[in-house]
Amino acid sequence: MIISLSIGRYSIPLETLLCLVLSIFTDMDKTWSDAVETVFFQIRMPRIIAAFFVGASLSASGAVFQGIFKNPLISPDILGVSYGAGFGAALAILLTNGGIYLHLSAAFFGLLAVGTACLMAKMFKGIPVLVLVLSGIIVGAFFQALLSCLKYIADPYDKLPSIIFWLMGSLAKVSSDELYWSVPILSAGLIVLCMCRWRINILSMGEEEAMSLGVSIATERGAVILLCTVVSCIAVCLAGTISWVGLVIPHVARLITGSDYRRLLPASICLGGTYVILIDNIARTISMNEIPLGILTSLIGAPFFALLLIKRKAGWQG
Repeated sequence: MIISLSIGRYSIPLETLLCLVLSIFTDMDKTWSDAVETVFFQIRMPRIIAAFFVGASLSASGAVFQGIFKNPLISPDILGVSYGAGFGAALAILLTNGGIYLHLSAAFFGLLAVGTACLMAKMFKGIPVLVLVLSGIIVGAFFQALLSCLKYIADPYDKLPSIIFWLMGSLAKVSSDELYWSVPILSAGLIVLCMCRWRINILSMGEEEAMSLGVSIATERGAVILLCTVVSCIAVCLAGTISWVGLVIPHVARLITGSDYRRLLPASICLGGTYVILIDNIARTISMNEIPLGILTSLIGAPFFALLLIKRKAGWQG
């Protein structure tokens, strides 16, 4: 993280960086310029903090979903949260100047998409987990179609580039004001998930085993899904659509720690946060123009996931 705070188009020497960090906790003479202070406190530090929490939230949600749904190809957007949030963000960009309206709209439609998927799942008979996943796919496709309609009618010289840039994912516009409300929610959500690790272990065993242990499947599964959805939705509101993080990183963590969520979940949180910070470092330093975060995560995540599948000879266990 120290290196991430230092590198960029406007590099900060390590000595100055340490002085800036110490100035947060102690009173010391100012030996740096106002420009350096602005870059550090208002641009780079909020961005690094957001990168960690976005990666940690997506990775933790992906790990939990893969265990609960007993499917190694599940990611946090399986219930349509990313498509719903994308539609909400695009609608806010189209009708307003963005800002807080963008985050509110993205969060509302992301949660609406998941709520609709859950209501649809209750209307149909069948295996509850399978029906819920299929409902999420249906809702996601619907919001994806609505998003395509918005992109079709958007002004190609003004609104459309903003919509496309947001959908590709970026942390370039993250500010301290956004962290004031998002970090407490994400922190609380991740802490609660870690406190429920042993319950997630039971839910990942399957319905029959969990019921034999006296677990209320519907209630506890619904609570965990809601919690993962909320943290995923907040992460999408902060950074836009960032793919593959919630799919690949849990598998890497599982290779290191095994399938016990007492170790798997903390490992997923740490690895996910570190991974997004590293990708963000590449995005803002590899070229003169910043590369959208979602592009890099896809370029790196897809072949890396293929490599994991090739090397994992023992198969997958939830």
